[in-house]
Amino acid sequence: MKENNSPSFGICLFIVISLLVIMGASLGFLGIPVHIAMSISMAVAIAALLYSGVKWDFIISSIEDGGKMAITTVLILFIIGMVMGSWMASGTVPAIIYWGLKLINPKIFLVTACLVCCVVSISTGSSWSTGGTIGVALIAVGEGLGINPAITAGAIVSGAYFGDKMSPLSDTTNLSPAIAEGDLFDHIKSMLYTTTPSLIIALILYGIIGAKYSSDTLDVSSINTTLEAIKQTFNLNFLVWIPPILVIILAIKKVPALISLLFSAIIAALIAVFVQGETISSITTIMDTGFASNVGIASVDKLLSRGGLQNMAYTVTLTLIVMPYGAILEKTQVLSVLLEKFKVLTKSVGSLVTSTVLTAIGLNIVTSSQYMSLVLTGRMYLQAYKDKDMLPQTLSRTLEDSATMTSPLVPWNLCALFFAGALGVPTISYLPYAFLNWISPLVAIIFAWLGLFQWKTGAIYSNKTYRPIDAKEGIADN
Repeated sequence: MKENNSPSFGICLFIVISLLVIMGASLGFLGIPVHIAMSISMAVAIAALLYSGVKWDFIISSIEDGGKMAITTVLILFIIGMVMGSWMASGTVPAIIYWGLKLINPKIFLVTACLVCCVVSISTGSSWSTGGTIGVALIAVGEGLGINPAITAGAIVSGAYFGDKMSPLSDTTNLSPAIAEGDLFDHIKSMLYTTTPSLIIALILYGIIGAKYSSDTLDVSSINTTLEAIKQTFNLNFLVWIPPILVIILAIKKVPALISLLFSAIIAALIAVFVQGETISSITTIMDTGFASNVGIASVDKLLSRGGLQNMAYTVTLTLIVMPYGAILEKTQVLSVLLEKFKVLTKSVGSLVTSTVLTAIGLNIVTSSQYMSLVLTGRMYLQAYKDKDMLPQTLSRTLEDSATMTSPLVPWNLCALFFAGALGVPTISYLPYAFLNWISPLVAIIFAWLGLFQWKTGAIYSNKTYRPIDAKEGIADN
């Protein structure tokens, strides 16, 4: 078989179904480590492709391409580990924990955590930077307030992805309109129609859950012990706030996340040396293996012992498996063959948007990469949206509502792996509480079938009237 020939539909379907069965069974009841389950899935896919006639050299080339794509992600993951360790040693995270425990009412903590992550992620344009820095501190604050870490993690992920979706600094926010051949700011404006109600619903749910927590239910003595231990261990002067402020400023200046995070880690390391009394040897060890608190109080030591480049190894090694696996499926045209079958499901606007959402979610599951999901889904449906004479932001918005928002909900997706590793909470545990992330695709589908905020080409979106499209018929209303 020639390299550029596609496997049969049956082979492609077998590969995808085998992935879902193996991963589902492994996570569900077999208890097979996810690394091994993904490796088995890759082996099955390679065997099926070889059986269908795809050349081994071409498969190896695809694996190498996936490895190249993984390098930047791996570097960011390692740097996040360094940031977490240095921010802890510098007193930055302890200061956030200290003032969080001191000032935040537990009833509104979940709402506050979500909104804080919204603001930070909009400022930085990065859900990963938000989760790996402020998110780590908020998890610790939540633990101190006696709140289930899974619920706190859900609020953090929701807030982090609000900014990842809405910030003009975000890579996915820029990628989506480029794929849909639209304008960045029209894209952002269009997302307000689905993201705003989704966020409001999420905040209401966090408010309802948080209502059961009150000052009366808190272990005040434990909190006071934590506050006193932090105050005695760290110098909490204004200098400890420099690292997070630096991240936000560099993000606004559009400095790449990898560079801004690295600079933040270095500045935090210097603060740890000159303010907290660490030595060069100790702070570099902390950045490598993580901060180990030894104040002698078990709850406080557990709260503060986090971070380190080496502690990101679990996430990094899985990244080095899932990225090549996704590249194999893309390069050997397994995904193209399957996606071609979905084009029949585009007769109406409602079915078109629904198909787009489900395809993006499916690709997040199969490829483990939100970028592949965005690109492949966008390429597949672009002509269908054009055929219906729809404005490009209707496609780009739907890509974000589905591909971007559901990426941290798939346990073996790179985004989910990052948040699970950084926050110390399994994806399956925080998934039910990441309200914004699973409400957004539902709102996108509902609005599409109701014909709400679906626009025709020729009706200029910015500052002028538009013609809504009837979801059932796919034609403009009179």
